[in-house]
Amino acid sequence: MSEFEHDDEIVSKSELKRAAEAQQQLGEQLVSLAEGKLAKIPLDEELLDAIHLAQRIRNTREGYRRQLQLIGKMMRHRDTGPIEQALAELEHSHHEQNALFHQLEKQRDAILATGDDAIQQFIDTYPNADRQKLRQLYRQANKQAEQNKPPTAKRELFKYLREVATA
Repeated sequence: MSEFEHDDEIVSKSELKRAAEAQQQLGEQLVSLAEGKLAKIPLDEELLDAIHLAQRIRNTREGYRRQLQLIGKMMRHRDTGPIEQALAELEHSHHEQNALFHQLEKQRDAILATGDDAIQQFIDTYPNADRQKLRQLYRQANKQAEQNKPPTAKRELFKYLREVATA
């Protein structure tokens, strides 16, 4: 056996640096999360404390940079698979929620443009919707638009559509 038969185990210095940079970027993503989203990610107490400290010292440039490096170092000694998976799930749910809101905005605009036909389509999609309330909000929104008033009924219509869709 020669010394070159174990080439697959040799990792270049550049590759190690790229891996360390990836771990540090993962740490930066964690630091940028809000507390509610951070609670959904499986983190141990030591790493969570380091993230909270980085969030508190965000305004001090050098201290923040060093804290991010420490978080990156801590991440290299942990299994980051569950953390990456939880971040991906958060991102996916965020995209789903945005897509739902865009769909609801289109449905609201269709209701305001066509009236009863779009209301019926919405009720077909969401049978628990109240037709009377939808028609009332539709009439109020049209009346406010004719009188050049602020679109409060239009916003209320969107809130109601969102409430029905997420219920």
